[in-house]
Amino acid sequence: MSQVAVITDSTASLPEEMYARFRITMVPYYVHFSGRAARDMVDIKPPEFNAYLSGLSAKAELPKTANPGPGDYLAAFSLAAQATTEVISFHMTSRGSGAFQAALLARQMAQQQLPGVRIEVVDTCNVSMCQGWIALQAARAALDGATLDDVLALARRMIPITRMIQTADTLRYLYMGGRIGRAQHLVGSLLNIKPLISMEDGVITALGVSRTRLGAYQRMAGLVARAVGAGAPIRLAFTHAAAAQEAELLHSQVAQVVTPVETLFCELSPALAVHSGPGTVGLCYTPERA
Repeated sequence: MSQVAVITDSTASLPEEMYARFRITMVPYYVHFSGRAARDMVDIKPPEFNAYLSGLSAKAELPKTANPGPGDYLAAFSLAAQATTEVISFHMTSRGSGAFQAALLARQMAQQQLPGVRIEVVDTCNVSMCQGWIALQAARAALDGATLDDVLALARRMIPITRMIQTADTLRYLYMGGRIGRAQHLVGSLLNIKPLISMEDGVITALGVSRTRLGAYQRMAGLVARAVGAGAPIRLAFTHAAAAQEAELLHSQVAQVVTPVETLFCELSPALAVHSGPGTVGLCYTPERA
């Protein structure tokens, strides 16, 4: 029985069944569209939301997103405290969202309302299944009997080496959503250029461009192999927004150059898809040495 409760946000984009299987509490972001505020991955799921995005005109205003507030996290901490006195909460980069700060405020509130409960709030400095991998491996360790200090140490080892690479046909969604970071100069690229982006120090950064999807996938495979070593054991998550077949194609390229010890296919949550757009394909990896 785990003595450490693991909490993360819907932006982790873990396969839904894994939250229950590994006892991870998911706190949803909010997506505002069509005059409603929907809870990410609760009231709105990827198929419906990607269909909505695909139907928007080029001049239409994109949906807005909002991170959970301190009250949302306090509710999650309070629920966890019914079963344990050790809680750890993982969040996407604090340089792209206010979730980390909201969780810190919730922890301050919890110190008054939940005496004796230790809560650690972790900025993963990343997003999507990079955040997901850290939360998932933390939950697995907790179920195996790791202490909160053990889980926190594991997360700190994983954060610098857990990486994301992503491509799409356009950076319009990132640009309009204000999440373009250091990839600003790629916005004006030719229409048939496929930009490759990653994240450094919690900020979107450019890795270059390719002229075709297949070329982009081959380059992504090469980047992974150079980062971890050819044939190295690695955990891989292939992420996408309404592009499952493309994710499979990317998988076929990457699996040739490394040794996957675990492979997941994950749809980006609506709160992320609104910033990346339908057709986005990426991977999030963590070397098997953390």
